[in-house]
Amino acid sequence: MDDLNNRENPSDEIIEEEELGFTDKMIGVLSEPANLFQKLANLPYKTVEWLIPIGLVIIFSILSTVILMNNAEVKSNMMDKQIEQIEKNFQEAVDKGQMTQEQADQQLDMIQEQMEKGGSTQLIFSIIGIIIIVFLSFFILAGVYYLLVKFALKGDGAYKTSMTAYGLPHYIVVLQVIVIIIVSIAMGKMFMDTSVGSFINMEKDTIAGWFMHKLDIFSIWFYAVLSISLAKFFKSENTSKYFIGVFGLWLGFSLIMFFIVKAVPFLKWFGL
Repeated sequence: MDDLNNRENPSDEIIEEEELGFTDKMIGVLSEPANLFQKLANLPYKTVEWLIPIGLVIIFSILSTVILMNNAEVKSNMMDKQIEQIEKNFQEAVDKGQMTQEQADQQLDMIQEQMEKGGSTQLIFSIIGIIIIVFLSFFILAGVYYLLVKFALKGDGAYKTSMTAYGLPHYIVVLQVIVIIIVSIAMGKMFMDTSVGSFINMEKDTIAGWFMHKLDIFSIWFYAVLSISLAKFFKSENTSKYFIGVFGLWLGFSLIMFFIVKAVPFLKWFGL
């Protein structure tokens, strides 16, 4: 009789797992990621598992752009910061003899004029850019984490496994975007992240500044959950090595980019 009950229980668990809805998964990622990922790892691959959180990131990022670009105080502050950075870059070019002061002034005037006339056209390009960048970065980074797990951490899974494991933690990114919208409106300036560096207006061009911009509760939370997700989906009992691998890759690559940008200041124009 006990054997019969034991045979029935797994089926009941599978039915329960299959009934996990969108809100269950979102709450699970935010509150009990290990339990959620353990359940989902035993189910067949579904595109919807990563498509919904990535889609929500796109929707809320577009919503953030629309709201903040239509907030006069935030928009003015953002334009002032952009002009200030452009002036700084132009002045560096003038000092190095790469352009004359007259050329710098002419280009700056032209950029200011374009920014003021941008309006709906600029917004449309921003929306298109968000869609392309989010999807492109998702597929590339899912591949990077797949290679990390498959060859460095010896995990058991396919590229589509990495897509699911990397996609699900993006519910945290959705929450971060919502917080960014609220904070930006409350403080009257555009926030690109929720790091300590952004709150204290610290530049990224020093090691201290780089470090302060890594002190971001949402980013740390995201990579911690991603570490758990990859470990569970790739059938590993050793979560620690996934934490080391994921955080090492994040911080290591970021530090390398910091030194590359220091060596090639032009890359600042691309937000690096």
